[in-house]
Amino acid sequence: MAFGEIDLHASLKKHFGFSKFKGLQEEVIKNIIKGKNTFAIMPTGGGKSLCYQLPALMNEGTAIIVSPLIALMKNQVDAIRGISSEEGIAHVLNSSLNKSEVKRVKRDILDGITKLLYVAPESLTKDEYIEFLQSVPLSFMAIDEAHCISEWGHDFRPEYRNLRSISNRLGENIPIIALTATATPKVQEDIIKNLGIADAKVFKASFNRPNLFYEVRPKTANVDADIIRFVKQNSGKSGIIYCLSRKRVEQLAEVLQVNGISAVPYHAGFDAKTRSKYQDMFLMEDVDVVVATIAFGMGIDKPDVRYVIHHDIPKSIESYYQETGRAGRDDGDGHCLAFYSYKDIEKLEKFMSGKPVAEQEIGNALLQEVVAYAETSMSRRKFMLHYFGEEFDEINGIGADMDDNSRNPKEKEEAKENVVKLIRAIKETSEKFKSKEIVKALTGKVNALIASHKTNEKEIFGIGSDRDKNYWMALIRQTLVAGLIQKEIEQYGILHVTEKGEAFLRNPTSFMMTKDHVYNMANDGALVSAAKAGVADEKLLKQLKDLRKAQANKLGVPPFVVFQDPSLEDMALKYPIKMEEMVNINGVGEGKAKKYGGPFIEFISKYVDENEIVRPEDLVVKSTGANSGLKLYIIQNVDRKLPLPDIASSKGLEIPDLIKEMEQIVYSGTKLNLGYWIDEVLDEDQQEEIHEYFLEADTDDVEEALKEFDGEYEDEELRLYRLKFISEVAN
Repeated sequence: MAFGEIDLHASLKKHFGFSKFKGLQEEVIKNIIKGKNTFAIMPTGGGKSLCYQLPALMNEGTAIIVSPLIALMKNQVDAIRGISSEEGIAHVLNSSLNKSEVKRVKRDILDGITKLLYVAPESLTKDEYIEFLQSVPLSFMAIDEAHCISEWGHDFRPEYRNLRSISNRLGENIPIIALTATATPKVQEDIIKNLGIADAKVFKASFNRPNLFYEVRPKTANVDADIIRFVKQNSGKSGIIYCLSRKRVEQLAEVLQVNGISAVPYHAGFDAKTRSKYQDMFLMEDVDVVVATIAFGMGIDKPDVRYVIHHDIPKSIESYYQETGRAGRDDGDGHCLAFYSYKDIEKLEKFMSGKPVAEQEIGNALLQEVVAYAETSMSRRKFMLHYFGEEFDEINGIGADMDDNSRNPKEKEEAKENVVKLIRAIKETSEKFKSKEIVKALTGKVNALIASHKTNEKEIFGIGSDRDKNYWMALIRQTLVAGLIQKEIEQYGILHVTEKGEAFLRNPTSFMMTKDHVYNMANDGALVSAAKAGVADEKLLKQLKDLRKAQANKLGVPPFVVFQDPSLEDMALKYPIKMEEMVNINGVGEGKAKKYGGPFIEFISKYVDENEIVRPEDLVVKSTGANSGLKLYIIQNVDRKLPLPDIASSKGLEIPDLIKEMEQIVYSGTKLNLGYWIDEVLDEDQQEEIHEYFLEADTDDVEEALKEFDGEYEDEELRLYRLKFISEVAN
């Protein structure tokens, strides 16, 4: 049945109340109405569902809509029923229905009332359903979230692989409509091949969301305070905060609540009633913030979400793109803030280690793209759009300055000669290596793979040893985006030289690269980053360091004993002028504030007056008290001289985790008498040697101490002794 343009616009107005289509909607709908196979790639918020809803309402017969989530189906069915007088216009057919409900669905389809039937792929494997659907007129089959078909997608679902054979059973000539919001070129190819729709017309909207601002910050030990500060700066606005675990969702929601922020938690562990209640509170604006796992957001169409925060970095760029895409759907501002720590990536890698090898390889390849996104210093928008196979002009493109790297560009340096070295290394190792091995070959490091290919005997081995591995990783990322090299996805990230790369090798031209952000561990386990520069009052910070030195000299202790650098940086950010404010500075507890805080409070107070500084709204992060029980337990059992392995195992901790907890206790000014245990692991001479070192050192950084002792002591031994040292000398 062919409809004129007027009919199409009249139907849009009649059914949905809109007077015009958005983006590619009109073209996609015309193609579907003509009964043609269609593939639509439209980013989150692009109005994807209308593309099959309107043709389903206009065409003869029932449209089958395959969807992976029951909650998503329910939302859509409710929405369609809301625009029609017939409740049976849309139905769900899945395992949640009882026999009489299934009967009613079948009756409505036979009576020609049902225009949209939402099914889970598993339901379509039941013979009884297939036989019934073969007996009724069907308009088309739409496959929503089509990326679930591809094992290269971020959300692979094996049951989606059977959809082609199911559609054949339903009828050879039923048009297939595949829709997805995120698909790399590789995944797009996979979807078309797997569904057997090589003749499908492909509609691809731009993935660029110019109204979204992308930012990555280092994830410090104080991440809760950073989040609270951000949310309070955006008071009254709606936001979503994503965490990876249910436990963390509940903890963070509680911390936000006790700090005066209206927030609710949301994850799949809550019962349906609770989930629905929290979701409605957010949609109806009874609360500003929802703290959630990825279970939240599918089909949530709240247009005015002003920010999306990732407390934990997601497992793939696709997930990140989809989750951030929930901000600014009304084309208003949206701030996408991710907190990044390489430790989180290592955790995700550990979770994957139990999976089949092929799955691990794919998971790790997707994860490395996330690392590259977080650590890159080039335009984040350009990086992300390149990932989805789209070019972006980072100077004149729409939204070109809407990310932290573009707003604060890092210095560039000429890398022409090093690009030549990189391309040579890829070619001369027969294009068989991934980024990691290429970097090892360039820097002259041998591993089993390098040795087995005899790469260490080749001319290119070690030709880039004047630069470190971070430099080469950054260069690989930037040459990938520039199109000089490419990653072979099917071979899990093996690098190949492109025609453009070959041309560069024949005639090298200028290649200006930007140095990546350096995320390294500070001595309190917090992350520091080049991206952090400029946050604090640099002038005050310098003066506080001078004051610390003077106080340390007076007391005859190293400066770090008084306060560590992260604490001074926090003071230069928050300007504490009262003792209760000093207690809440990063790494300063009550004991430390009382012992050393006085002169600093006095100095900052005078500085604030003299420079007429407007202090930020006092940010005192109140604790939920959940963690204080563990700290008290540790203090009491150390006083009882219990062996540390026993204390750790009774709380389900590993020794490094216990040491981290003890570091927080000691650095906040509380004394831990660890002598009894240290006497077990280090003899008198060793203790004296380490004590002398820390007394003379400028910093208590364990990395520095490890270098100084050159393998004589383990990391754990130095950390433990450092605790004893700080306890005795500082607290």
